[in-house]
Amino acid sequence: MTKADGLHQRLAVDIGGTFVDAVVFDSATGEWRLEKSFSTRDNPAHGVNEAFNRLKIDGSTVGSFVHGTTLGLNTVLERRGVVTGIITNSGFEDVFEMGRYMRDRAEMYSLEYNLDPPLVPKRRRIGVPCRIDASGEELIPLDENEVLNAARILIQKWKVRSIAICYLHAYRNPVHERRTAEIIREEWPDVTVSISSDIVREYREYERTCTTVVNAYIQPIFKNYITDLDTRLKTNGFDGPFYITRSGGGALMARDAINIPVHTIFSGPAGGLIGSSLISQLLERPNIISVDIGGTSTDACVIRGGEPTLKYEAELENTRLMIPTYDISTIGAGGGSIARIETGLLKVGPQSAGANPGPICYGKGGSQPTFTDAAVVLGYINPERFLGGELILEYGAAEKGIEENIGAPLDLTALEAARGIFDVTLARTVSAIREITVEQGLDPRDFDMLAFGGAGPMFVPLVGRELNAGEIIIPQAPSVFSAWGMLMSDLVQEFAQTFVVLLKDIDIKYFKEEVLKLTNLANECLERDGFLPPDRIIQCDASLRYFGQEHTLEVPFHDDDTLGELCERFDALHQQRYGHIMPDPVQLIHLRVRGIGKNEHPEIKKAPTRLNGKATPIGTRLAYCFAIRDKTEFRVFLRKDLKANDTIEGPSIIEEDTTTLILHSDQRLHVDDFGHLIIKGEIKV
Repeated sequence: MTKADGLHQRLAVDIGGTFVDAVVFDSATGEWRLEKSFSTRDNPAHGVNEAFNRLKIDGSTVGSFVHGTTLGLNTVLERRGVVTGIITNSGFEDVFEMGRYMRDRAEMYSLEYNLDPPLVPKRRRIGVPCRIDASGEELIPLDENEVLNAARILIQKWKVRSIAICYLHAYRNPVHERRTAEIIREEWPDVTVSISSDIVREYREYERTCTTVVNAYIQPIFKNYITDLDTRLKTNGFDGPFYITRSGGGALMARDAINIPVHTIFSGPAGGLIGSSLISQLLERPNIISVDIGGTSTDACVIRGGEPTLKYEAELENTRLMIPTYDISTIGAGGGSIARIETGLLKVGPQSAGANPGPICYGKGGSQPTFTDAAVVLGYINPERFLGGELILEYGAAEKGIEENIGAPLDLTALEAARGIFDVTLARTVSAIREITVEQGLDPRDFDMLAFGGAGPMFVPLVGRELNAGEIIIPQAPSVFSAWGMLMSDLVQEFAQTFVVLLKDIDIKYFKEEVLKLTNLANECLERDGFLPPDRIIQCDASLRYFGQEHTLEVPFHDDDTLGELCERFDALHQQRYGHIMPDPVQLIHLRVRGIGKNEHPEIKKAPTRLNGKATPIGTRLAYCFAIRDKTEFRVFLRKDLKANDTIEGPSIIEEDTTTLILHSDQRLHVDDFGHLIIKGEIKV
């Protein structure tokens, strides 16, 4: 995202399940502009094109474009991927389906428990004779005729469009996988081929197979989307760097993302966490719980020491993925989440009304009450100002829908039913946050909260009250904060190598030689993408565990470290995380190197200060206050009228064109030097 001469605008677009969020930054003027529009689910590239049109951008003035998309994620969740096949070692065809014991805890004792069928059924999984051992030595040569036969059956008989190749120990020696791919590409150039050694250079056969299969399953669709989008961007005059955000932070060049789309599968939430990390460091608040509430889901993540928690395994629809990703707790609860009665109980989500037909109040034919309908009935959203007045909401329809579908079955008024929808959503959100705090030995009271997404400012103040968290931070432009965070992305390349050896049995010279190999790979990629040495950062981590343990901890390794110092750092981290250390020898499992190409980031300017007087409300509105559990008059302010150091006490409503902040009677708001809204509680009511 390095600025080129004359290319003074930078654009980021985040496509979610309900809305398309776009942010453009003009480095010549320092001006930010944003747009929010409804998603076009059947044609997501149209949403990006529409962002260009709504922002009135000349593509020839855009220096870089960064994009976050849920296309890969939704393709897997909705099982809309291409017909995919697997080629593996003879005798190991069923590894993908057998997997590991992963029964959902809620279904532990169910007699009717059934897993969804695998993405690749047995008939499309074929083994061929070949074998590499754990040290990388060839035991059985690759039978190239059998490779041709297997590919012919998959492509001609089963109409496969994409093939996943995963051989035993290919992470150690990929020669058989690469030759298999060459054979298939020579004979059938239109068939997409994914090989595990290009995607995951780590051991664990099942997880490596799953990751490769998901990559193959979404790759043709992702490639078509990126190619179409690139064409549309060029039609608009854009010819700069095109990036896709990674699941574990940073960004990939779009051309690289086409080959490994599985690394972008959680790219949507990643943008918000990139921004959250920057806000954490800017405000010198190292410990933050980031909460993104959009139209379809709520994503929460812990930030410690200014950095989001990173993990190297994820799960998607009972499929294990070995990719770097942020440790996010997600629930199906957002603005479009549908409220319903099941067996006499009120439930909210995970089903969503989406953008079309949307909530009842949209007037687009929606008939099921949603979280947004409840917010309208509670008085939080001004029906005349939704999306800046672009869509006039139907209060009467929302009230009637809630009363008939929720209130009547539970013998509640529409207001009581709307409050119940918020209470149920609150309980689910608090539970999700406890999973990543209390269940990890962390106390939410030691953390501030950062609220963003369209519904974040309206709802997270309630979550903070319930958890007794520190302060609640509402950033600038919270409804498009994920897109804003994407503008702060650096380019990231990840490399890993598996060892599985006791640390005491490794020679430090050999260890540093292996680090250097991965470092050289990272530098080569960064150089190819135009980053000079001063703009590169190389980070190295060792995945360590005590002998006999299953899981590892990521421990930083520095150039001048000894292996003894690395062990000591691991012991200290284990003590901090689990409260004890063990006498067992330390085992090295993986070596990881992350190459970072530093991009120029937009400057965050301070907000103007009020010279005299104080913030003046534009009126009042009757709304529900959870502090007193009743309706009361809320003062209404426009956020654009607030200045640095302004203070507002609840009950108050702060309106923006694309979101609304609700300040309850026991809360107070302060505007900091950068225009962020800081909420404190414990005001006596």
